[in-house]
This record gives sequence, C-alpha cells and structure tokens, in this order.
Amino acid sequence: MTQRISIIKGMTGPFDALNTMAGVVAKAAAVAGVDTKLLELVKVRASQINGCAYCLDMHTADALKEGEDARRLHVLAAWRETDLYTEQERAALELTEVLTRLAETNDVPEDVYEFATKVFTESQYQAVVWMVMVINAYNRIVLPGHSKLPKRTA
Repeated sequence: MTQRISIIKGMTGPFDALNTMAGVVAKAAAVAGVDTKLLELVKVRASQINGCAYCLDMHTADALKEGEDARRLHVLAAWRETDLYTEQERAALELTEVLTRLAETNDVPEDVYEFATKVFTESQYQAVVWMVMVINAYNRIVLPGHSKLPKRTA
C-alpha cells in the first residue's frame, strides 16, 4: 500500500479544534442525559458505513470499556433485525445511517425525524446529530491517510 500523506501531521490546528468540538459535544450529550454507550454505537455504526478500520477499532474498544455487550457490537450492522436495541438506540442508529449517507437522501426523512423526536428530548436529539457529524469528520480525516491500527497489548 502506498504511504499516504497524513491529514493530521503538520496541520494539527484543525484536528485539535475537532478534538475540542468532540469534547464539547460529549459534555453536552452527558448534560442532556444521552447514554455514553449509545454514543459509542453511533460512532461504531458510522465507522462501519464509512469503512474506517481505525475508528472501528477505537470505538468498539471504547464501547466495551463502557460496558457494552460484545454481542450487540457483533450484530450492529444488522441492528434492524434484532430486538437487542432500545428505542433511543434505534432512533440514533437510524439518524446515524441517514446522516452518514446524506448524499443519498439529501435530508432526514420525516419518519426518521418523527421517531427520533418522539424518543429524544430536543437537547438529546441535537447531541446525537452533533455526534454523528463529529464521527463522520473523524472518519473523513483518517481514511485518506490509511492510518494503521495501533498495536494492542492483551
């Protein structure tokens, strides 16, 4: 594989700003009462769609550290076919898929919006949408550089 130019190295200012934004969004989500495990599911699902191995590796590990059930992570790509996810998680996953594939829909379909606003408060909805945006930004920064997976110790 060709060595790629890192989008991060040598231009750390924008990446630092994104990290700050991610922290602000995580804090706002916590204040709004959004479960950390739900946010990790959002990050994993967006990274699955975008094919970002680096972010998948990171966020599946983070989800497990937060107490997420490995089985739910294993079947996440087929979440609609299981009863393993709460209504809030289902709404968040639907939003994640629609917003990650926005070029295909050019909008959040009304039924997706209605379901999400039924199960989330306004601030929870906002936090989930912001987190989808943040993880998609990270995926788009990492993918062009073909970032290698970090070595893990057992």
